[in-house]
Amino acid sequence: MSQFDQESIVYGVIRHIPSTEDLAARRERRTNWSAIQSLPVGLDDDFSLLKREMFSISGDDIFSGAYQTQIIHFAASYRAVEYEWESWLRQFESLLKAMHWVSATVHLETELSGKHTFNWQAEHGHTPSDAELRMSCEWEREGAFAI
Repeated sequence: MSQFDQESIVYGVIRHIPSTEDLAARRERRTNWSAIQSLPVGLDDDFSLLKREMFSISGDDIFSGAYQTQIIHFAASYRAVEYEWESWLRQFESLLKAMHWVSATVHLETELSGKHTFNWQAEHGHTPSDAELRMSCEWEREGAFAI
């Protein structure tokens, strides 16, 4: 089996707690929506690992999925994305830098390397900027021990 026969699954969520002031909250949600819309459409760009179709955003009110927190979830299946993981992370962090958010979580499931969880936290909320982001990673690998 070659490296390109391996499937990798990536999924996660970006959470944003909008401002309590209605107009500011709408602006923040619109900024996040615009950042997602700026991603290439699947067939338009072969070089981007993030595509607009991967993402879905909750609505603007409690009746459409946003009680207090705006939820942006995403998922994709790749062919051995772990070999391009640094590029994937750079593209994802570039997206995060363009958005309002309080936390982001990415799960990477691979056949060879097990499961990885990547977390970003912004204690006071991130506003769009080029500020450096801090990420933590946890690794889980399932396997039998030979004795």
